[in-house]
Amino acid sequence: MYLYLVGLLLLYYVYRWFRELPRVPDKGNKYVYITGCDSGFGNILARHLDSKGFRVIASCFSEKGEEDLRKSCSPNLTTTHLDVRSQDIVAKVAAMIKDKVGERGLWAVVNNAGVSLPAGLCDWLTIDDYKSLLDVNLNGVIAVTLSVLPLIKKARGRVVNVASVFGRISVTGGPYTISKYGVEAFNDSLRVNMAPFGVKVLCIEPGFFKTNMTDSAILSKNVMYLWEKMPQEVRDDYGTEYLEKLLAVLTEKIEKISDGDLMKVVGCMEHALSAVRPRHRYSPGWDAKLFWLPLSYMPTCVSDYIMNSQAIPIAKK
Repeated sequence: MYLYLVGLLLLYYVYRWFRELPRVPDKGNKYVYITGCDSGFGNILARHLDSKGFRVIASCFSEKGEEDLRKSCSPNLTTTHLDVRSQDIVAKVAAMIKDKVGERGLWAVVNNAGVSLPAGLCDWLTIDDYKSLLDVNLNGVIAVTLSVLPLIKKARGRVVNVASVFGRISVTGGPYTISKYGVEAFNDSLRVNMAPFGVKVLCIEPGFFKTNMTDSAILSKNVMYLWEKMPQEVRDDYGTEYLEKLLAVLTEKIEKISDGDLMKVVGCMEHALSAVRPRHRYSPGWDAKLFWLPLSYMPTCVSDYIMNSQAIPIAKK
Protein backbone atom coordinates (compact mmCIF):
# COMPACT_ATOMS: atom_id res chain seq x y z
CA MET A 1 0.00 0.00 0.00
CA TYR A 2 2.77 2.40 0.98
CA LEU A 3 4.64 1.61 -2.23
CA TYR A 4 1.56 2.67 -4.24
CA LEU A 5 1.40 5.98 -2.36
CA VAL A 6 5.12 6.60 -2.90
CA GLY A 7 4.70 5.74 -6.58
CA LEU A 8 1.76 8.15 -6.98
CA LEU A 9 3.70 10.90 -5.23
CA LEU A 10 6.69 10.31 -7.49
CA LEU A 11 4.48 10.42 -10.59
CA TYR A 12 2.95 13.68 -9.42
CA TYR A 13 6.35 15.36 -9.01
CA VAL A 14 7.55 14.08 -12.39
CA TYR A 15 4.37 15.41 -14.01
CA ARG A 16 4.76 18.77 -12.26
CA TRP A 17 8.41 19.01 -13.32
CA PHE A 18 7.52 18.52 -17.01
CA ARG A 19 4.52 20.83 -16.74
CA GLU A 20 6.66 23.66 -15.35
CA LEU A 21 9.48 23.35 -17.90
CA PRO A 22 8.17 25.65 -20.70
CA ARG A 23 9.39 29.26 -20.51
CA VAL A 24 7.90 32.45 -21.89
CA PRO A 25 9.38 33.67 -25.21
CA ASP A 26 10.78 37.08 -26.20
CA LYS A 27 12.53 37.90 -22.91
CA GLY A 28 14.40 40.76 -24.54
CA ASN A 29 11.16 42.73 -24.81
CA LYS A 30 9.90 41.94 -21.30
CA TYR A 31 10.48 44.58 -18.62
CA VAL A 32 10.73 43.50 -14.97
CA TYR A 33 10.58 46.08 -12.18
CA ILE A 34 12.31 44.93 -8.96
CA THR A 35 12.29 46.78 -5.63
CA GLY A 36 15.00 46.53 -2.98
CA CYS A 37 18.01 45.82 -5.20
CA ASP A 38 20.72 47.29 -2.97
CA SER A 39 21.60 43.85 -1.56
CA GLY A 40 20.29 40.36 -0.86
CA PHE A 41 17.68 38.66 -3.01
CA GLY A 42 16.80 41.75 -5.05
CA ASN A 43 20.39 42.47 -6.00
CA ILE A 44 21.09 38.89 -7.09
CA LEU A 45 17.78 38.66 -8.96
CA ALA A 46 18.45 41.88 -10.90
CA ARG A 47 21.86 40.62 -12.06
CA HIS A 48 20.51 37.13 -12.77
CA LEU A 49 17.58 38.32 -14.90
CA ASP A 50 19.85 40.75 -16.73
CA SER A 51 22.11 37.83 -17.66
CA LYS A 52 19.03 35.90 -18.87
CA GLY A 53 18.07 38.68 -21.28
CA PHE A 54 15.20 40.39 -19.45
CA ARG A 55 14.97 44.19 -19.46
CA VAL A 56 15.43 44.89 -15.77
CA ILE A 57 14.38 48.07 -13.95
CA ALA A 58 16.18 47.77 -10.61
CA SER A 59 15.19 50.19 -7.86
CA CYS A 60 17.59 50.89 -5.01
CA PHE A 61 17.35 52.94 -1.84
CA SER A 62 20.94 54.18 -2.04
CA GLU A 63 23.10 55.73 -4.76
CA LYS A 64 25.81 53.16 -4.00
CA GLY A 65 23.36 50.35 -4.70
CA GLU A 66 22.56 51.83 -8.09
CA GLU A 67 26.22 52.40 -8.93
CA ASP A 68 27.29 48.87 -8.00
CA LEU A 69 24.51 47.34 -10.10
CA ARG A 70 25.34 49.43 -13.15
CA LYS A 71 28.95 48.31 -12.93
CA SER A 72 28.06 44.60 -12.77
CA CYS A 73 25.26 44.47 -15.37
CA SER A 74 24.67 45.09 -19.05
CA PRO A 75 23.54 48.45 -20.50
CA ASN A 76 20.03 46.96 -20.79
CA LEU A 77 19.55 47.23 -17.03
CA THR A 78 18.05 50.48 -15.72
CA THR A 79 18.54 51.62 -12.13
CA THR A 80 16.42 54.13 -10.23
CA HIS A 81 16.11 55.49 -6.73
CA LEU A 82 13.06 54.30 -4.80
CA ASP A 83 11.79 54.86 -1.28
CA VAL A 84 8.57 52.84 -1.07
CA ARG A 85 7.37 55.00 1.83
CA SER A 86 7.13 58.06 -0.43
CA GLN A 87 4.05 58.30 -2.64
CA ASP A 88 5.70 61.01 -4.74
CA ILE A 89 8.78 58.87 -5.48
CA VAL A 90 6.67 55.76 -6.15
CA ALA A 91 4.56 57.75 -8.64
CA LYS A 92 7.65 59.29 -10.27
CA VAL A 93 9.22 55.86 -10.85
CA ALA A 94 5.93 54.52 -12.22
CA ALA A 95 5.77 57.42 -14.72
CA MET A 96 9.33 56.69 -15.83
CA ILE A 97 8.46 53.02 -16.34
CA LYS A 98 5.36 53.94 -18.34
CA ASP A 99 7.48 56.01 -20.73
CA LYS A 100 10.04 53.23 -21.03
CA VAL A 101 7.75 50.24 -21.66
CA GLY A 102 5.37 51.99 -24.04
CA GLU A 103 2.40 50.09 -25.44
CA ARG A 104 3.82 46.66 -24.63
CA GLY A 105 3.24 47.27 -20.91
CA LEU A 106 5.22 46.00 -17.93
CA TRP A 107 5.78 42.25 -17.79
CA ALA A 108 6.26 42.03 -14.01
CA VAL A 109 6.89 43.76 -10.71
CA VAL A 110 8.78 41.97 -7.94
CA ASN A 111 7.97 43.44 -4.54
CA ASN A 112 11.17 42.49 -2.77
CA ALA A 113 11.98 45.61 -0.71
CA GLY A 114 11.56 45.03 2.99
CA VAL A 115 13.00 45.45 6.47
CA SER A 116 12.93 43.28 9.58
CA LEU A 117 13.60 45.89 12.26
CA PRO A 118 12.47 46.95 14.78
CA ALA A 119 11.85 43.40 15.96
CA GLY A 120 10.97 42.30 19.46
CA LEU A 121 8.24 41.00 21.69
CA CYS A 122 4.92 42.83 21.46
CA ASP A 123 5.25 44.69 24.79
CA TRP A 124 8.79 45.77 23.94
CA LEU A 125 7.52 47.99 21.14
CA THR A 126 5.49 51.14 20.59
CA ILE A 127 2.87 51.85 17.94
CA ASP A 128 5.43 53.98 16.10
CA ASP A 129 7.68 50.90 15.81
CA TYR A 130 4.81 49.05 14.15
CA LYS A 131 3.98 51.92 11.82
CA SER A 132 7.58 52.38 10.59
CA LEU A 133 7.92 48.75 9.52
CA LEU A 134 4.42 48.39 8.08
CA ASP A 135 5.02 51.48 5.94
CA VAL A 136 7.79 49.59 4.14
CA ASN A 137 6.79 45.93 4.23
CA LEU A 138 3.05 46.23 3.63
CA ASN A 139 2.01 49.71 2.55
CA GLY A 140 5.06 49.92 0.29
CA VAL A 141 4.16 46.65 -1.45
CA ILE A 142 0.60 47.84 -2.05
CA ALA A 143 1.67 51.31 -3.22
CA VAL A 144 4.25 50.02 -5.71
CA THR A 145 1.86 47.39 -7.09
CA LEU A 146 -1.01 49.80 -7.60
CA SER A 147 1.30 52.36 -9.24
CA VAL A 148 2.16 49.97 -12.11
CA LEU A 149 -0.86 47.65 -12.16
CA PRO A 150 -2.40 49.25 -15.29
CA LEU A 151 0.87 48.57 -17.14
CA ILE A 152 0.90 44.94 -15.97
CA LYS A 153 -2.72 44.45 -17.04
CA LYS A 154 -1.78 45.78 -20.46
CA ALA A 155 0.99 43.16 -20.77
CA ARG A 156 -1.09 40.41 -19.12
CA GLY A 157 1.96 40.09 -16.91
CA ARG A 158 2.78 39.17 -13.33
CA VAL A 159 3.01 40.43 -9.79
CA VAL A 160 5.50 38.63 -7.56
CA ASN A 161 5.24 39.41 -3.84
CA VAL A 162 7.96 38.38 -1.40
CA ALA A 163 6.31 37.36 1.86
CA SER A 164 7.80 34.82 4.31
CA VAL A 165 6.99 31.59 6.10
CA PHE A 166 6.19 34.00 8.93
CA GLY A 167 3.26 35.12 6.81
CA ARG A 168 1.86 31.66 7.55
CA ILE A 169 2.70 31.33 11.25
CA SER A 170 3.69 33.91 13.84
CA VAL A 171 6.40 32.66 16.18
CA THR A 172 7.60 35.99 17.47
CA GLY A 173 6.14 39.35 18.40
CA GLY A 174 6.41 42.66 16.63
CA PRO A 175 5.37 44.05 13.27
CA TYR A 176 7.38 41.80 10.92
CA THR A 177 5.01 38.83 10.96
CA ILE A 178 2.01 41.17 10.84
CA SER A 179 3.41 42.78 7.69
CA LYS A 180 3.95 39.40 6.05
CA TYR A 181 0.45 38.18 6.96
CA GLY A 182 -0.76 41.38 5.29
CA VAL A 183 1.30 40.71 2.17
CA GLU A 184 -0.22 37.23 1.97
CA ALA A 185 -3.73 38.68 2.22
CA PHE A 186 -3.01 41.34 -0.40
CA ASN A 187 -1.46 38.68 -2.64
CA ASP A 188 -4.50 36.38 -2.35
CA SER A 189 -7.07 39.09 -3.00
CA LEU A 190 -5.07 40.54 -5.91
CA ARG A 191 -4.65 37.07 -7.46
CA VAL A 192 -8.41 36.56 -7.53
CA ASN A 193 -9.13 40.12 -8.71
CA MET A 194 -6.59 40.02 -11.55
CA ALA A 195 -7.40 36.54 -12.90
CA PRO A 196 -10.01 37.86 -15.41
CA PHE A 197 -7.32 40.15 -16.87
CA GLY A 198 -4.86 37.31 -17.42
CA VAL A 199 -2.50 38.67 -14.75
CA LYS A 200 -0.76 36.07 -12.59
CA VAL A 201 -0.05 36.95 -8.95
CA LEU A 202 2.59 34.78 -7.26
CA CYS A 203 3.98 34.64 -3.73
CA ILE A 204 7.47 33.76 -2.47
CA GLU A 205 7.60 32.50 1.14
CA PRO A 206 11.27 31.95 2.10
CA GLY A 207 12.49 30.34 5.27
CA PHE A 208 15.69 31.49 7.01
CA PHE A 209 18.46 32.65 4.66
CA LYS A 210 21.72 34.49 5.32
CA THR A 211 20.84 38.13 4.57
CA ASN A 212 20.95 41.36 6.56
CA MET A 213 17.62 40.31 8.06
CA THR A 214 19.25 37.35 9.83
CA ASP A 215 22.59 38.99 10.67
CA SER A 216 23.13 38.21 14.37
CA ALA A 217 25.11 41.40 15.02
CA ILE A 218 22.33 43.60 13.59
CA LEU A 219 19.61 41.65 15.43
CA SER A 220 21.52 41.79 18.73
CA LYS A 221 22.04 45.53 18.40
CA ASN A 222 18.30 45.94 17.81
CA VAL A 223 17.47 43.90 20.93
CA MET A 224 19.82 46.00 23.09
CA TYR A 225 18.34 49.22 21.71
CA LEU A 226 14.80 48.10 22.55
CA TRP A 227 15.82 46.81 25.97
CA GLU A 228 17.45 50.08 26.97
CA LYS A 229 14.51 52.24 25.93
CA MET A 230 11.66 50.15 27.35
CA PRO A 231 10.14 50.96 30.77
CA GLN A 232 11.88 49.46 33.80
CA GLU A 233 8.75 47.53 34.79
CA VAL A 234 8.80 45.65 31.47
CA ARG A 235 12.49 44.81 31.94
CA ASP A 236 11.70 43.52 35.42
CA ASP A 237 8.96 41.28 33.99
CA TYR A 238 11.48 39.52 31.76
CA GLY A 239 14.70 39.79 33.77
CA THR A 240 18.32 40.20 32.71
CA GLU A 241 18.75 36.43 32.37
CA TYR A 242 16.06 36.46 29.65
CA LEU A 243 18.01 39.12 27.78
CA GLU A 244 21.25 37.13 28.02
CA LYS A 245 19.63 33.95 26.75
CA LEU A 246 17.89 35.80 23.90
CA LEU A 247 21.19 37.30 22.74
CA ALA A 248 22.75 33.83 22.90
CA VAL A 249 19.95 32.42 20.71
CA LEU A 250 20.47 35.18 18.13
CA THR A 251 24.23 34.60 18.08
CA GLU A 252 24.33 30.81 18.16
CA LYS A 253 21.13 29.56 16.51
CA ILE A 254 19.86 32.04 13.92
CA GLU A 255 22.98 31.95 11.77
CA LYS A 256 23.21 28.15 12.06
CA ILE A 257 19.71 27.58 10.72
CA SER A 258 20.03 30.25 8.00
CA ASP A 259 20.76 28.89 4.51
CA GLY A 260 23.61 30.61 2.67
CA ASP A 261 22.41 29.62 -0.80
CA LEU A 262 20.35 32.67 -1.80
CA MET A 263 19.89 31.25 -5.30
CA LYS A 264 17.26 28.91 -3.87
CA VAL A 265 15.05 31.98 -3.44
CA VAL A 266 16.20 33.75 -6.60
CA GLY A 267 15.55 30.57 -8.62
CA CYS A 268 11.94 30.58 -7.38
CA MET A 269 11.61 34.24 -8.31
CA GLU A 270 12.95 33.56 -11.80
CA HIS A 271 10.55 30.64 -12.27
CA ALA A 272 7.62 32.81 -11.18
CA LEU A 273 8.63 35.36 -13.81
CA SER A 274 9.63 33.12 -16.71
CA ALA A 275 7.62 29.89 -16.49
CA VAL A 276 4.59 29.59 -18.75
CA ARG A 277 2.78 27.88 -15.87
CA PRO A 278 4.23 29.24 -12.60
CA ARG A 279 3.16 28.07 -9.14
CA HIS A 280 0.89 30.20 -6.99
CA ARG A 281 3.30 29.86 -4.05
CA TYR A 282 6.98 29.06 -3.63
CA SER A 283 8.51 28.08 -0.27
CA PRO A 284 12.29 27.98 -0.70
CA GLY A 285 14.36 26.53 2.15
CA TRP A 286 14.23 23.12 3.82
CA ASP A 287 13.23 24.72 7.13
CA ALA A 288 10.17 26.23 5.40
CA LYS A 289 9.17 22.96 3.74
CA LEU A 290 9.87 20.56 6.59
CA PHE A 291 9.13 22.60 9.71
CA TRP A 292 7.47 26.02 9.45
CA LEU A 293 4.79 25.19 6.89
CA PRO A 294 3.80 21.88 8.54
CA LEU A 295 3.73 23.71 11.88
CA SER A 296 1.34 26.30 10.40
CA TYR A 297 -1.14 23.54 9.47
CA MET A 298 -1.20 22.00 12.95
CA PRO A 299 -3.99 22.73 15.47
CA THR A 300 -3.27 25.92 17.40
CA CYS A 301 -2.89 24.04 20.68
CA VAL A 302 -0.19 21.84 19.14
CA SER A 303 1.78 24.66 17.46
CA ASP A 304 1.55 26.78 20.63
CA TYR A 305 2.80 23.87 22.74
CA ILE A 306 5.79 23.34 20.44
CA MET A 307 6.70 27.05 20.45
CA ASN A 308 6.18 27.52 24.19
CA SER A 309 8.28 24.44 24.96
CA GLN A 310 11.24 26.18 23.28
CA ALA A 311 10.55 29.63 24.78
CA ILE A 312 13.03 31.37 27.11
CA PRO A 313 11.68 31.47 30.70
CA ILE A 314 10.72 34.90 32.03
CA ALA A 315 11.62 36.22 35.47
CA LYS A 316 8.09 37.20 36.57
CA LYS A 317 5.56 34.35 36.59
